[in-house]
Amino acid sequence: MSAFSFPYRIAPTGRTASTDREGQIRDMVEQILFTPKGSRINRPEFGAGMHELLFSENAPEIAAAAQHMVQAGLQQWLADVIEIRQVRTEAVESILRVHVAYALIGDPLERRLVVEGTP
Repeated sequence: MSAFSFPYRIAPTGRTASTDREGQIRDMVEQILFTPKGSRINRPEFGAGMHELLFSENAPEIAAAAQHMVQAGLQQWLADVIEIRQVRTEAVESILRVHVAYALIGDPLERRLVVEGTP
């Protein structure tokens, strides 16, 4: 089964780009992490809330808050498709790095995703 790739784009073939189930779930995780709460009219609570930290000082306390926000957001929106194994954040100089380890429901293989941003 294939799904539209996110963000939406056109493939080199001229058709809508698609992805497999694993890629779709990875795209959904990134979508939750990068969507500011309140930006979706019909679902204003969607997202992990990390954008609220954009103008904060990058410090261990911010990393800890981000870790809880990411864990809660992923649990709220994707609990029916993934098992969250670990969320770890670190503040390194001006970069906030988020490590997410998860498994697809029914599949014991652990996947890892690392995203970085500047608060």
